[in-house]
Amino acid sequence: MNSFFELLRTMGGGRIAAMGGVAAGLLGFFVFLAGQVGQPTMGLLYGGLDLNDSAEITTRLESMNIPYELRANGTQVLVPDDQVLRARVSLAGEGLPSGGTIGYEIFDRGDALGTTNFTQEVNLVRALEGELSRTIRSIDAVGAARVHLVLPKRELFSRDTREPSASVVLQMRGSRSLEAGQISAIQHLVAAAVPDLKPSRISIVDERGTLLARGIEEGGTAVAGAGRLEEFRLNFERRLKSSIESMLERSVGPGKVWAEVSADLKHEATTVSEEFFDPEGQVVRSTQTIEENATTRDNIGAAPVTVQQNLPEAQARAPGQAQNETATNRTEETVNFEITKRMTQRVTEAGGLNRLTVAVLVDGTYAGTAPNETYNPRTQRDLDQIAALVRSAVGFNQQRGDTVEVINMQFARVDAVVLEETRAFLDLGKDDYFRVAELLIFAIVALLVVLLVLKPLVTRALSIAQAQAQAAAAEQAAEAQLIAAQQAALVAPEEQQPVSEVEQMLDIANIEGRVRASSIKKIGELVDKHPEEALAILRNWLYQG
Repeated sequence: MNSFFELLRTMGGGRIAAMGGVAAGLLGFFVFLAGQVGQPTMGLLYGGLDLNDSAEITTRLESMNIPYELRANGTQVLVPDDQVLRARVSLAGEGLPSGGTIGYEIFDRGDALGTTNFTQEVNLVRALEGELSRTIRSIDAVGAARVHLVLPKRELFSRDTREPSASVVLQMRGSRSLEAGQISAIQHLVAAAVPDLKPSRISIVDERGTLLARGIEEGGTAVAGAGRLEEFRLNFERRLKSSIESMLERSVGPGKVWAEVSADLKHEATTVSEEFFDPEGQVVRSTQTIEENATTRDNIGAAPVTVQQNLPEAQARAPGQAQNETATNRTEETVNFEITKRMTQRVTEAGGLNRLTVAVLVDGTYAGTAPNETYNPRTQRDLDQIAALVRSAVGFNQQRGDTVEVINMQFARVDAVVLEETRAFLDLGKDDYFRVAELLIFAIVALLVVLLVLKPLVTRALSIAQAQAQAAAAEQAAEAQLIAAQQAALVAPEEQQPVSEVEQMLDIANIEGRVRASSIKKIGELVDKHPEEALAILRNWLYQG
């Protein structure tokens, strides 16, 4: 213990302070290293969050005693990997994350008492928009959605009513896009949730400003119909192309046929009404017969007019008077006929096929093995058979002006790149590799600290202790030789041996006696080799003196 304190005393205060600082730094480094090694691996719980959702999620995680970490300005929340599933299930049970939207839970607040009718109507619209946004966001390709509803209020004493409308803004996941059926499904979903809202009054836009669905107003049906017709044409051509290639590849081989289809569709809709009468197809509908008989009598020679002639009893003719009688018969018949009539109304919608053009490119055959293959073109008989198959597949109509061309040309050779299946070493994932690399870096840094810091310090301390021990031994030997020389000088000063160059005796003015020159030479060599240790010995002597 005394030697240890002596060592500390000889090292000085500055050196001890420097070594203490280095030791404290090393201790802190190893504590940090142990903390990094023992820290759990963090996994992504949710990303792309709204700040309101981040605040609610972190509050819930603190109540569950789950450590978390925020990144990307608070839009990402990370928790330990072994607790990701547990946290997601617990948060999903509470409706988190909600996507920054408010649904019908807005009416769960306790401050509803005293709110005005206007506030309640606004809250209803907000709740409806929030619920629709959540529902649309559940579609796989949709990352986020916002819904804006316009629900006009009918004014009193007004006969005109305005129809509601809506607009939807979608943010897609990565580079994904929606199909036409999915866009139409979103329109009908919103229309079914809002009273009196028609799907044609819903506009849909994506995050790049692309109009996915147009809210059709009066006069806007032609533009929308043109868009749907173009989409129908592309789908029709794509379907025919796929069917032709899949059919021919079974015969000529995969990758040896290429087809292009061009369809000319009718862009106008026509309505034709026809009314046809058949004169040969007469049917008696009704018959009406009228018969009329009349008799007329005239007197010849007028008799004098008397009162007797006007009496009711006067029935007899006057004597000598002549009479003329005329009979008339008339028969009238009316027959109503029903003529056969046929009414035809033909409605031709836009999208009818005017003309179809098909071009098919077929590769030839090859003989031999690569790279010494020989190309052989296909015979005309093979091309005619392929053309017949294509005509049958597309519904060829010569009267309509359809065209089918089959050309045999050599395809450009593309060297196939064989991708070797890569498997993870020891079934380790990407995060595991990063973790191993982190541990290796920490181990290398620790090894460098030991080799470049600790080892030089320990070596220096050991060399200092060894030098001090050698200096102490040399000091004791010098003192012993000095005492022996003094005794020899006192006993026989007259019996001095011839002095050689090595064993020359020196007279020291401050020391009584004689010392051998070899001892002084050894001490000088020690001082030259270890100046700091010699200085420490002198300081020790001064301290003891």
